Amino acid sequence: QVQLVESGGGLVQPGGSLRLSCAGSGFTFSSYAMRWYRQDPGKERDLIAHISSAGGGINYADSVKGRFTISRDNVKNTVYLQMNSLKPEDTAVYFCNAARFTSSYWGQGTQVTVSS
Repeated sequence: QVQLVESGGGLVQPGGSLRLSCAGSGFTFSSYAMRWYRQDPGKERDLIAHISSAGGGINYADSVKGRFTISRDNVKNTVYLQMNSLKPEDTAVYFCNAARFTSSYWGQGTQVTVSS
């Protein structure tokens, strides 16, 4: 059974940091590109970070570039999102996604709230 389980969300003050984790199981994690998305209520789910299967290709949305860092550990089957200099507009539910050709798996999401 395929599972992606996110953790690490929570409430943080503006300017603070959080690290999200997403642990995969039930599929060949190292063969999949991994992505982080976020979604505000009533809005579309936006792609914010992508890392290729071997970790060599990384891309970010302009809104998070320079503040967020995506990384992966193919031994632990886990992808990470280090979020620094957080802003109130980063408040959203964050989802991880595993993608390979036509296969796509989603986690359940973790809430990140940036507020003083």
